[in-house]
Amino acid sequence: MSSAHPLPSRDPLPSRNPVGSHVPVAGGLHSVGLSYAREIEAETVQVFVANPRGWATPAGSPAQDAAFREACAAESVPVYVHAPYLINFGSHTEATAQRSVESLRHSLRRGREIGALGVVVHTGSATGGRERGVALKQVREYLLPLLDELTHDDDPFLLLESTAGQGASLCSRTWDFGPYFEALDAHPRLGVCLDTCHVFAAGHDLTGPAGMHQTLDLLVDTVGEGRLKLIHANDSKDVAGAHKDRHENIGAGHIGEDPFRALMTHPATAGVPLVIETPGGKEGHAADVARLKKLRDG
Repeated sequence: MSSAHPLPSRDPLPSRNPVGSHVPVAGGLHSVGLSYAREIEAETVQVFVANPRGWATPAGSPAQDAAFREACAAESVPVYVHAPYLINFGSHTEATAQRSVESLRHSLRRGREIGALGVVVHTGSATGGRERGVALKQVREYLLPLLDELTHDDDPFLLLESTAGQGASLCSRTWDFGPYFEALDAHPRLGVCLDTCHVFAAGHDLTGPAGMHQTLDLLVDTVGEGRLKLIHANDSKDVAGAHKDRHENIGAGHIGEDPFRALMTHPATAGVPLVIETPGGKEGHAADVARLKKLRDG
């Protein structure tokens, strides 16, 4: 790894909330992904290990994997994988459910190979007009065996990300995580990735003096302490309760800056990394990373 532009080194006492971004990796995890991370001064990274809009399960490059893993470990940079968007364990289509198993198994395996702490997967929806309870039974049938396969010390956590509440979503409000966790026996390798835009769009108003803290309190009441492992820090182009998943740059949307400052003072977020998935390309990402660091560091 070149030392000319290293990733920002974290203090011996790590930052309360490392701030980073989803980074592009087409062309190489290490050569492209880490170069991008350095340029935007990211302290944590999230990557795809497959086409997010397809079912392919590519093997990856052992050389790139090793260089990426070693660089991130040496500089204490937490790594996360986002599983493909097509995955839906609540689907009424058998082929989709089966493909979801193979796709997520691939993301979990690749996550371990690159040293990821967690793999984020969307919680899906009950398609074909089926009842929510029936869909959650199917979630258990297909997803619990995958969780039980996570037996290595260096296996990642599976992080459930709720949706903005479109359609027959299985999990959009904080309390929806309860039945989902119950269906999966609150597996020890199960965690939550909280997307601020999604939860806002689903109906949790994060604005006001205590909006963010109240929402985090509800989440902890539902899943317990220590389950929040990652935060997707995204502002929203739409108002609270709009059920639209449209991300905006930090402070430029309907959430605004203050709730993100409050986010980084809640007990449940201590030590939890923040990853942005905002518009604007490299320039926009660098600005959002800098903005969140400023809100964090006061």
